[in-house]
Amino acid sequence: MMRRFLFVLALFFVPLSVAAQDQAWVQIAARPTSSEAVELAAAYSGSLANVEGYALASGWFAIALGPYGRGEAETVLSRLLNSGAVPGDAFVSDGGNYQARIWPAAAPVVAAAPTALAEAAGPADETVQQAIASEALLNQREKEALQIALRWAGFYNSGIDGAFGRGSRAAMEAWQIARGHEATGVLTTDQRAALLAEYNAVFEGLGLETVANASAGISVKIPMGLVAFDGYEPPFAKYGTAGDFAAQVLLISQPGDEWRLQSLYDVLQTLTIIPRDGSRRIRGGSFEIEGRSDVVHTSVYARLEGDAIKGIALVWPSGDEERRSRLWTEMRASFTPTPGVLDPEMVALDESQSPDLVSGIEIRRPKSTASGFYIDTSGAVLTTSTVAENCGALTIEGEVPVRLAHSDGGLGFAILTPTVPQAPIASARFQTAVPKLGSEIAVAGYSYGGVLSMPTLSLGALSDLRGLNGEETVKRLEIAVQAGDAGGPVLDAGGAVLGMLLPRQSGGPQFPEGVNFALDTDALLPALSAAGIRAGTTALSGNLSAEELTRAAADITVLVGCWN
Repeated sequence: MMRRFLFVLALFFVPLSVAAQDQAWVQIAARPTSSEAVELAAAYSGSLANVEGYALASGWFAIALGPYGRGEAETVLSRLLNSGAVPGDAFVSDGGNYQARIWPAAAPVVAAAPTALAEAAGPADETVQQAIASEALLNQREKEALQIALRWAGFYNSGIDGAFGRGSRAAMEAWQIARGHEATGVLTTDQRAALLAEYNAVFEGLGLETVANASAGISVKIPMGLVAFDGYEPPFAKYGTAGDFAAQVLLISQPGDEWRLQSLYDVLQTLTIIPRDGSRRIRGGSFEIEGRSDVVHTSVYARLEGDAIKGIALVWPSGDEERRSRLWTEMRASFTPTPGVLDPEMVALDESQSPDLVSGIEIRRPKSTASGFYIDTSGAVLTTSTVAENCGALTIEGEVPVRLAHSDGGLGFAILTPTVPQAPIASARFQTAVPKLGSEIAVAGYSYGGVLSMPTLSLGALSDLRGLNGEETVKRLEIAVQAGDAGGPVLDAGGAVLGMLLPRQSGGPQFPEGVNFALDTDALLPALSAAGIRAGTTALSGNLSAEELTRAAADITVLVGCWN
């Protein structure tokens, strides 16, 4: 069977004369449905002249500029490619496979010589020879689309190169057998249309449209059957859920450079719509973020375009991966930056503003927080053991994942180690000399659970070297602190660590507000050593200025988050 259709292919793979030799078009895109092609042609018509749309012999639809003379078409293509006005795979076509014109509306059919296929028979009556002749009219992208559809259907497992070799022919033959057709290894026009219809059936009901948002300067396919435009909140143009299916699309548009790209990359990962689990990558002036949970799967792509940042995000319910992945592929392929960028000042200010929101989208917050501090150069963190209780995940500094390496409920401390390499600016130096009673001390901590981006410094005094009942493992402090400070370092006037602030008791005796306790260095150092931590120590005293002490405390203090 293979020898037969390869022999037939050699006989009939001949060029067809279908268009006037002095005419040419610049083909800039092709789409599988006429509605998509018309929408894209309309979008391009806003910025380019001579936009036309044609049905193709393959069943797809082309968007092209023209007609021109051959030399003029090549000049136009070069100019448009250099300006970035058309996709990089645009090419000059002689129009040989252009059939009915679908744009502008109600335009006549292209005047061209009849094709060999049309002369021989209609698509439903195609012979193998006629199928080969119609196949010869396909361009590179159309051939690749058939390979992609065959691979999706499970019949093809080789590269997508548009070359119909043995692998492609065998896949076509297998598809024909599975669908009850004669096994020729060459798809007829109807069979190609059926294969592509199978592949594109996943998009039914999505209302996939090419949306050209001039304010954001982005053209992209959006499932407008599921979402609707919901306004601008820079850097986002928002398309929110339009019905019961909880999908969202964001267009990302803002002035920017590499520094702002990195900042946007960091901020996006704090949003509730982007779950913590998933891959992240930033390099070469672009970034990608995947966030997955049992509820939602979010994909984000953004890149630098000159002095602007342009991107897209798709928020999709979990459990619908085939449609989501196919839709995201279509969105990425159709994503086209155009002139224009959202003005950061265009957002309306009202009483709904909140530090928990970024451009109207809620920031992801942990269920509880505490303070902690670096205790070695690898990024190990000391904190209170209570923060690590009943946590699905632990982080420091907002998004850095850590694991619980050691916990001592008796003394009340825990050691967290990062799961990704860290290089802290500084780590604690534990004071081994006996401090003077009544000396000034300071506690560094995230008093308000991360609402402030930097730790606060609370000042007080050392009241006793022991606890109220003479406990040797704690020091008593005279200082007013907040609940979020628990786990933070207690510092002497020179910035050395005297201990770790313990949380206030929730039951039992309730002490006055200014009475608090720190886990003593003398108790901590042996415990840390037993846990494999080589902590830094000092016996020197000092007297830093308030500014210097604040800076030293900020270098070692971290926010610890407990997540569901």
